[in-house]
Amino acid sequence: MVLLEVRNVVKSFGGLRALQDVSLSVEKGEIRAVIGPNGAGKSTLFNVMTGLLKPDAGDIVFEGEPITGLPSYRIIRKGVGRSFQITNIFPRMSVFENVQVALFSHHRMGGNPLSMARTFTRVGEESLALLDQVGLAEKCDSSASVLSHGDQKRLEIAISLASRPKLLMLDEPTAGMSRFESRETVALLQRISREQGLTLIFTEHDMDIVFAISEKIMVLQQGAVIADGTPAEIKANPEVRKAYLGEEITES
Repeated sequence: MVLLEVRNVVKSFGGLRALQDVSLSVEKGEIRAVIGPNGAGKSTLFNVMTGLLKPDAGDIVFEGEPITGLPSYRIIRKGVGRSFQITNIFPRMSVFENVQVALFSHHRMGGNPLSMARTFTRVGEESLALLDQVGLAEKCDSSASVLSHGDQKRLEIAISLASRPKLLMLDEPTAGMSRFESRETVALLQRISREQGLTLIFTEHDMDIVFAISEKIMVLQQGAVIADGTPAEIKANPEVRKAYLGEEITES
């Protein structure tokens, strides 16, 4: 089942063509990587898919429904979650409060006092469950500002999961992490995808991670797709080797 389709998307900034006729098809439950050198258009593509930017041309379809140009909050409510290169949390709040705020937004608490009380109780339980899922339950009362970089990324993943996404988009989820933190985060993402049937699309510069967990990989260069296929196909693609991977790919 195709969950997300990007069809011939174009995006320019002045005279710079950031995305050139980009198309992408992602199946439900798939783990998909989008790679390319700095400036290839990866973050622009993510921003277009999540409503932070409007494409100049092309279409984006999620679960068979056009979402092109919708504001990001409406796309989130349809089931698309997102994390960013720069960790996007509330540092002055506790770990628990960060997730709690995200859940309050998801449940859209109304003005009925009885309904609000029930929702408040449910949100507390859900907050702890999400923190347990990402391994942060024991740090729920800690200030988010004192977490390690890796734990802050985990918290951001919990916040993203609060909207109950069907598709989770992660922009460089292991950026700035130690090798140990990166391995833990990758294992976490694989487990969440497997247990929840969650579809993942991520950008990443660490090729070990890309080839370890991706089922499909799309390669961008100067805003254009130069390859799209399985990890084995991408490894063997001479244009990809020349343009981006170079000596980072070794034959197994």
